[in-house]
Amino acid sequence: METACYLTDLPPTAATPADLAELIQGHWAIENRLHLIRDVAFDEDRRRARTGNAPQNFAILRNTAITLHRQHGATHIRPALRAGNRRPERLLNLLPETT
Repeated sequence: METACYLTDLPPTAATPADLAELIQGHWAIENRLHLIRDVAFDEDRRRARTGNAPQNFAILRNTAITLHRQHGATHIRPALRAGNRRPERLLNLLPETT
């Protein structure tokens, strides 16, 4: 048997077990959708940038890369990144046009 403890600011009358389960699953959906992709595709856990604003700045760049690839139809980020590494000129097509 496994026990998990969670904290919430919802009053007991407003937090049914179904509500809490939905909140927890929503959190893990975000974790799986973005953070796991950053960890796997960019090997983020082994990066050395840990001081100052560097970790946040690199996270912004990684999130931007993921978003741009998804906006252009990529469903799997790692292959999209590899394709961009093979032919970097393709990456320019991902950037939005500005006037």
